[in-house]
Amino acid sequence: MEREVTSFRTLVGALRDLDVERGRPVIAHASLSAFGRVPGGAETLLGALLASFGRVMMPAFTYRTMLIPETGPEDNALDYGSGRDSNRMAEFFYPDMPADRLIGAVAEALRRSPLARRSMHPILSFAGIGVEAELEAQSLVEPLAPIRRLHEARGWVVLLGVDHTVNTSIHYAERLAGREGFVRWALTAEGVVECPGFPGCSQGFQALESDLEGVTRSAYVGPVAIRAIALADLVQCVLSRLKEDPLALLCSSDSCSRCQTTRRAVKKTG
Repeated sequence: MEREVTSFRTLVGALRDLDVERGRPVIAHASLSAFGRVPGGAETLLGALLASFGRVMMPAFTYRTMLIPETGPEDNALDYGSGRDSNRMAEFFYPDMPADRLIGAVAEALRRSPLARRSMHPILSFAGIGVEAELEAQSLVEPLAPIRRLHEARGWVVLLGVDHTVNTSIHYAERLAGREGFVRWALTAEGVVECPGFPGCSQGFQALESDLEGVTRSAYVGPVAIRAIALADLVQCVLSRLKEDPLALLCSSDSCSRCQTTRRAVKKTG
């Protein structure tokens, strides 16, 4: 069966139906494949985002720069010494390094745009257009600062054919709630650098769906949902949820070292 064709006009119409004030910056997460056949591919979906919002940021993460050291801090959800083989495959971070495939084709199209700028974190960089101040706020010790600046600017999260398991802004809200991050290491031209504030697992984030229902704006392209949530509402929802249950939003996998480490930390302080 031939897949439906999703046009630029259809995408723009759905995005504008969200009724987000055009001057507000957005952090977007998108799945191109969710929309079937899109003439022009990722560039068409990116063009629709820019036509609808003007100021757009997306993750441009580069996990292949990461190294596993022989030793490190305790309670860091990392099996030290296990990276002897994978470390040989690690790549040096460079400004034009493509975003990881897991981040998606639309984010990579944004990174490649001649109008875009990119922050310089060797693992957790962001790319964007019209969000220069937000990108410049990022540092090694505060990797989620671009989202903080979007929050201060009354920005929005826009999810295109994806769910909350890719919603990076929830990690920012977790940090505001006091949930600790982890330390990771990356290979750069200046040597190996320590990167604190690395986020935890996101596989439990879909539990927020019902909490956010009342503050989510939705539009549809066929059966595919496009959703927008004000960052202020998202943050308040996460803070409330974690105040009620400090173990909320963790995944249920016994093998997830990040979630298990967070559980132990909560029990120690609880």
